[in-house]
Amino acid sequence: MATEFLRDGVFLLAWFGLMTCVWLGWAQEAPPKRAPLWLGIGSGLGIVAAVGGGLLVWRTWSTPSGLEGQYGVFGIIVGIEVVAAGLACFVLWRKGRTKWFALAVGLVVALHFVPLGILLDDPALVVLGLVQAVLVIVAGRVAQNRRIAPSYAVGVTMGVTLLLSAAVAAARWVPEALSA
Repeated sequence: MATEFLRDGVFLLAWFGLMTCVWLGWAQEAPPKRAPLWLGIGSGLGIVAAVGGGLLVWRTWSTPSGLEGQYGVFGIIVGIEVVAAGLACFVLWRKGRTKWFALAVGLVVALHFVPLGILLDDPALVVLGLVQAVLVIVAGRVAQNRRIAPSYAVGVTMGVTLLLSAAVAAARWVPEALSA
């Protein structure tokens, strides 16, 4: 991401924090016995990132965004993501394989970071998306081999990678946002 897009950087912090909570929440659908405490701690950290990042977005709202003039393309990317996830879940539902919804949604969400990274000129988002896609597939295999809920394996995978990405965004953008 170009360094002049401070608002986008702190938005990523906020969004990744919020999505950490979503994914770790989904992981609580059928977690192992000791997992809820750790999932709660991770969600708490996600809330801190979301609120802190949100306040910094508000503080830096008047700064430029890499999406200016490209909101339509952004909308198309997000629209394709929503339709693809919905279709994947519909197909899984029709086949009676609803326990794999998290894997399908996780794969779509991961892969949507690739075009977003290109749109925002942020190679880190492209790498995040590709790494997440591989890890989601691995999580699906682990869930199958260890007989654990795919929602747990995928939820933890997505939640942890997003929380780590929020930490990277915080390290990169918070000092600049606080001095803006």
